[in-house]
Amino acid sequence: MVLVLFICTKLLGKKQISQLSFFEYVTGITIGSIGAEVITGLDRQFLHGVLGIVSFISIPLLMDYLSLKSKKVRDLVEGEGTVFIQQGKVIEENLRKERYSTDELMELLRRKDVFAVSDVNFAILEPSGELNVLLKKSRMPVVQEDIKKRVQDEKPPETIIMDGEPVEKALQSIGRDIEWLREQMRKKGVSMSDVFLAQISQDGKIFLDLYDRTENQRELISLLKECREDFIKISRKLPEKEGLLFYKNAEMIEGFARIVR
Repeated sequence: MVLVLFICTKLLGKKQISQLSFFEYVTGITIGSIGAEVITGLDRQFLHGVLGIVSFISIPLLMDYLSLKSKKVRDLVEGEGTVFIQQGKVIEENLRKERYSTDELMELLRRKDVFAVSDVNFAILEPSGELNVLLKKSRMPVVQEDIKKRVQDEKPPETIIMDGEPVEKALQSIGRDIEWLREQMRKKGVSMSDVFLAQISQDGKIFLDLYDRTENQRELISLLKECREDFIKISRKLPEKEGLLFYKNAEMIEGFARIVR
């Protein structure tokens, strides 16, 4: 039986465990279970166990062949990559889809020696579970001899807000408190509950990644503000009666903007 399992393993190829698709992983577990049952089940026929293993071996080999011939089959069996970050913006919907938390995303980035989300141009989670990262051009590594200057060590940025909540330990490490953080958010016109992720760099620059709903809300408020200003400009150019009507409409738009806020 050990010889049969060895031959089957050679047939399956040289993929590492992390490179196996979900289908291949399940097949491997099943084959191992059948082999164990044959070895320990003394009252069962050896040939039946071998036939079962051969049957299960033929399925992944067939699927591998079909995957080489068809991208649709390949996507079905192996899965597709999921974009987590695009142009420095975390795609929250895809995180939820793959059931990844913010902490897990940051851990994957740190494994790639990336500590600031703002440095990332593109990040994709491969079907194997590995995160591949493309840095922004300004953050790509350079050879020290090319720039002809001394390179100083830089501390990684601190994550000060995560999932809309302040990270008090990070604030303490930079000598700040929650009141300071609230003031910084007020200056940027947002509240902490609107922030999906916030990091502060060594030079004090704050990077914000807002929840998708907050960004849409801010765009709507900006649009309403522009409409109100246009209505007021038009009201000044019209006769008093018509102008008053436009001015009242401008006030109504201001009321809608307050509700959205």
